Amino acid sequence: MKILAIETSCDETAIAIVAASGDEKQAQFRVLGNALISQIAIHTEYGGVFPALAKREHAKNLVPLLEAALEEAELLHEDTQALEEETRDRISEILSREPGLAEAFFDFVSECEPPEIDAIAVTAGPGLEPALWVGINFARALALIWDKPIVAVNHMEGHILSALASEQPDSENLTLTIDAVTLPLLALLISGGHTELVLMRKWLTYELVGQTRDDAVGEAFDKVARMLGLPYPGGPEISRLAESVRTRGETMIAPFELPRPMLSEATCDFSFSGLKTAVLYLLKKNPHLSEEERGHLAHEFENAVTDVLWKKTERALSETEACTLVLGGGVSANTHIRRTFTEKIQNDYPAVALRIPSAALTTDNAIMIALAGFYRANRKEFVTDLAASGNLSLA
Repeated sequence: MKILAIETSCDETAIAIVAASGDEKQAQFRVLGNALISQIAIHTEYGGVFPALAKREHAKNLVPLLEAALEEAELLHEDTQALEEETRDRISEILSREPGLAEAFFDFVSECEPPEIDAIAVTAGPGLEPALWVGINFARALALIWDKPIVAVNHMEGHILSALASEQPDSENLTLTIDAVTLPLLALLISGGHTELVLMRKWLTYELVGQTRDDAVGEAFDKVARMLGLPYPGGPEISRLAESVRTRGETMIAPFELPRPMLSEATCDFSFSGLKTAVLYLLKKNPHLSEEERGHLAHEFENAVTDVLWKKTERALSETEACTLVLGGGVSANTHIRRTFTEKIQNDYPAVALRIPSAALTTDNAIMIALAGFYRANRKEFVTDLAASGNLSLA
């Protein structure tokens, strides 16, 4: 089965084409084409993602990325296609809210054969609704003109499945395998918009175990980075400063002490608002930190976040008796979090399998949407009534 996947949930525009085979026990995915454009540089001056700008950039990027992905997959075959007026009118209506996209779409599809794909997978949520709608409407237009079914994908399910995927060496294309997954599976999903613990007892069926009561962990990283005068996105910048302190062997020096919110409460929920506020008050008392002091504050903040994430995950492991632990989402790229969870699982929970995505698959991408799309397509979970849901939940 060949899946064409589209991802536009936030500030990455991505399209991938994946050849997939197998079932829930064992599946293999060969990445035939993969094209992605990040908007980080564009949003940096705003200190965060500006939804209207993200929407505009998605509309501008989708057709060039589609062409690039199809060409890489060797599925781009030029041939003039005559479009019926009724079809053109329907697609114009579908794409009417995305300035310039309809014109670029018609220019492209009228000059190439319909590619040999079996289904189109598109992110339906969660995310920024204006951004999601661009990808959804693009998928609807492609499905109409190429007569292909659509699968609506939950972005967070994509993060879980990409963490389960093992890269196979010595292959011409990037090849991923998902197999030997022992249930129940516990997933810690950490990103700019999410901090939640999700349990999967049955394949692709989820229960919410814990969630943030206020800020998501990625949001807390970005806000604290802004307080420290660091550029957006803030997570990598805080990690850079914190790692420099560890590299210099200064971890025993602790000029700052921050709280670990809800650490001892008998719940799997999180809270990061108080931690963020503690940093704010500390900076008000110490408005002129040196570069060295900023490093120590970043180090303490990252340690506090990691302590909370691990403690809540440990509680959830105990309560659910999960056999597999997954880290997913953009914040799972954090070096200290990955290192801490790896060490804790090896030392304290050797019977639990830890699955962490490769660095390339931690950020938003279309490959993970293709993985989720394949499993849903295998179940014939195709949709005709498709809408964006900014707060779409797994459970």
